[in-house]
Amino acid sequence: MSSSTATAKTTTTATDVFKIGKYSTVLQRVESSSSSSSSGTSCANKSSTCSLPAAALPPKPLLIGMPGEPGEFPILVFLHGYLLYNSFYSQLIQHLASHGFIVIAPQLYTVAGPDSTDEIKWTAATTDWLSKGLQGLLPPHVQPKLTQLGLAGHSRGGKVAFALALGKTATTLKFSALIGIDPVDGMDKGKQTPPPVLKYTPHSFDLDMATMVIGSSLGELKKNPIFPPCAPRGVNHEDFFKECKSPACYFVVKDYGHLDMLDDETKGIRGQATYCLCKNGQSRKPMRSFVGGVVVAFMKAHLEGDSSDLMAIRDGHTGPVELERVEILE
Repeated sequence: MSSSTATAKTTTTATDVFKIGKYSTVLQRVESSSSSSSSGTSCANKSSTCSLPAAALPPKPLLIGMPGEPGEFPILVFLHGYLLYNSFYSQLIQHLASHGFIVIAPQLYTVAGPDSTDEIKWTAATTDWLSKGLQGLLPPHVQPKLTQLGLAGHSRGGKVAFALALGKTATTLKFSALIGIDPVDGMDKGKQTPPPVLKYTPHSFDLDMATMVIGSSLGELKKNPIFPPCAPRGVNHEDFFKECKSPACYFVVKDYGHLDMLDDETKGIRGQATYCLCKNGQSRKPMRSFVGGVVVAFMKAHLEGDSSDLMAIRDGHTGPVELERVEILE
């Protein structure tokens, strides 16, 4: 069954997922096996860099967000957008971790061309590494639930996430939830970057997991006449959702842009570019809080069996933003 509505901004929410959760959070940086020849022990100090024997390290550098308190927690593999750093999502990652999730954010590349095939392969390799090496990087009181595994990606990372979920590269671990955050499959319809994900056939994605697509209303608009839109029509969130099957949900945020879920401050040349290339909302915090909250609600619904927060959002309790479109396939 499909339901589609546009909601008005709600000032009183029936859910706390848009706020920072009950757990303190730890951010941990981990170098990759290809970039390290050093040996050492695991560490879990906030914003620290971990050093382990090269054989135990992941295939790509990681930023890991985790709860600081003891427990066994579901995992979300999170993929950055095109030419962005995983550190640009630190505040979003901490939001998710504060609600009881371990977030694994690989740095898939620093320079890349149009072809994302290698990113798909590296994401698969990182996923396979989780069962072998993740626990060695975590403190003993933080236990990963490898049977409760989600996959999310932003922009081109959303394309990579869908490509991996669709089986373009196999993984030994099974994902149970897939999230595209303003996913983009190229420059325009007919100008998809390889490997293309969209087929332009409704409900054609052959996925055995729940799916959520989050879109930004400003992503399809140009920032200025020089640069193209960051999430062009024909290859953006709307097209991804059209190919999803149930169970799936779709939220389009009004008056916010393609990069508005990043940290409040993104430094360096690439960080400064995030303010210039895409049409943005007035500030990043509302969009980031919504994205963090709806991802938490979706993960709770499809990994932990608690759909109350997701249904509250569907019913109009949208926290800090107004939604332009809501659609649920049940």
